[in-house]
Amino acid sequence: MPFTQTALLGALAGFTIFLSLPVGRLDNLSSRARVALAMFSVGVLAFLFVDVLSHGAGIVEGAVNDLKAGGNDWGRAIGLTLLLAGGFTAGTAGLGLLERIMRPRSQARPPIAGGATEAMTAGQVEVASLHDAAEAARRHALAIGMTVAAAIGLHNFAEGLAIGVSSRAGDLSLATVLIVGFALHNATEGFGIIGPLGDVRPSWRWLALAGLIGGGPTFVGAMVGYSVTSQPLELAFYALAGGAILYVIGEIWHGMRRYGHRELGLLMVAAGFTAGVITDLVVVYGGG
Repeated sequence: MPFTQTALLGALAGFTIFLSLPVGRLDNLSSRARVALAMFSVGVLAFLFVDVLSHGAGIVEGAVNDLKAGGNDWGRAIGLTLLLAGGFTAGTAGLGLLERIMRPRSQARPPIAGGATEAMTAGQVEVASLHDAAEAARRHALAIGMTVAAAIGLHNFAEGLAIGVSSRAGDLSLATVLIVGFALHNATEGFGIIGPLGDVRPSWRWLALAGLIGGGPTFVGAMVGYSVTSQPLELAFYALAGGAILYVIGEIWHGMRRYGHRELGLLMVAAGFTAGVITDLVVVYGGG
């Protein structure tokens, strides 16, 4: 398959993520609907977590099996193991530290100038505090949603590598099945991005950026995989994605507890996980 065609089909597989993102613009969603959407996204992310770490562990296990078969490349096996552990740590603890550093600090509002109202009344202070808290919550929800997009993007870059490698090897049937399977799979990942937003209604610009960050790496990965084959690069993205996804799952779960509807949420987690499994089976069926 030519490079140009591989890149175009890789872009098609990645940008199906935009099919589910517009749901985030819907108004008047009930608390039950918000919990259902958020926990469905947790289920999708849980499947992605299992998927990326199984692929990453498979690369490391391959190096260990080579040693068992009589190889002497201990450095490669140890290096890949450290890369997996380090990437996962960067995705979890690193994201937590970054979020703490970037978290806006509350600042005291200056008094209102002029006349007899130089100082804010108790009521004005309370209203201002509520406004600040609501704005901080809104920014935090949007930041978590964008973090999900970045984590999914790392995962999709590794998927794009698989498309590019199979296309370069001339396995057109496998490349085609991978593209179709990843396209179906990525269409559900948009729910993972908008799920953490709760009652925050994102702008179209925000959705476009989130889709580009989440789906674009499939296109980039297809081009890189067509040109370069690197197991350490693939492992690094799997490890980072796994750590980031785990961090995001914890954030969403914590944020949704205030809405209640526990049983519904658990059912939707199962539904999201099942959706991830079913769409991935298309790839497995084709030998990916």
